[in-house]
Amino acid sequence: MKIVAFGGSNSKQSINKHFATYAASLFENADVEVLDLNDYEMPLFSVDLEKEIGQHETAKAFLSKIASADILVVSLAENNGNYSAAFKNLFDWSSRIKKEVFHQKPMLLLATAPGPRGGASVLEIANNALPRYGAQIKATFSLPTFGANFDLQENKISNVELDKELKDIIKSNF
Repeated sequence: MKIVAFGGSNSKQSINKHFATYAASLFENADVEVLDLNDYEMPLFSVDLEKEIGQHETAKAFLSKIASADILVVSLAENNGNYSAAFKNLFDWSSRIKKEVFHQKPMLLLATAPGPRGGASVLEIANNALPRYGAQIKATFSLPTFGANFDLQENKISNVELDKELKDIIKSNF
């Protein structure tokens, strides 16, 4: 089974990339590929630019990676209550090539943030919107207060109850 995981942020220290990487590691007998949104930088999407240059090769490469997965593990960063600009731009370019960006792949949809809501706003937005773009969301999970609940040295959830909750979600849904 191949898992493609990514954090929806272009931060080099993305807490969502750390979280997605950890969550993907919890799947048994999986080959995990972790994507970095910095590898998918493109100019800001506009229909005028699309008309001028056509479908962007970087978006095609991203879609190919998504298509290669059996399961997607996506942890979205929350910027002002919504997707990060990096994720939204990649999503916009990709959806113009293939509306079903997520290729009907089963998805574990995650979010985390430094605050106590753990990216709850972006998680709600994505849970409602991404199925229209081919995401088969099997489960969602929000990790609140990342700095207090995730050990970056060990690269895992340090809060025993939250760690068990995530493991149970994966076991029950995948």
